[in-house]
Amino acid sequence: QVQLVESGGCLVQPGGSLRLSCAASGFTFSNAVMTWYRQAPGKERELAARITSATGSTYYSDSVKGRFTISRDNAKNTVFLQMNSLKPEDTAVYYCNARFFMGGEWTTSWGQGTQVTVSS
Repeated sequence: QVQLVESGGCLVQPGGSLRLSCAASGFTFSNAVMTWYRQAPGKERELAARITSATGSTYYSDSVKGRFTISRDNAKNTVFLQMNSLKPEDTAVYYCNARFFMGGEWTTSWGQGTQVTVSS
């Protein structure tokens, strides 16, 4: 059974840092493209950061570029999102997403989300 479990979200002051983790199981993690999305209250879900499977190339939205770093540990089936210089506008539920090839087709799976609140 495919499963993604996020952790690490909490309340943090502006300018602070957080590290989110997403533990994956049920599929070949090293072959999956992993993405962190976020959804702020009243807004649509948006892509924050992505890391590919083959080369580990990364992509960031303009709103997080230079402050967030996505990384993966294929030995531990885990993807991370290091968030620095956090701003109140980073407040959102952060979701882990995996896209991988299974059973002859591309499949997408989502975690349940972890709340990040940036406030003084």
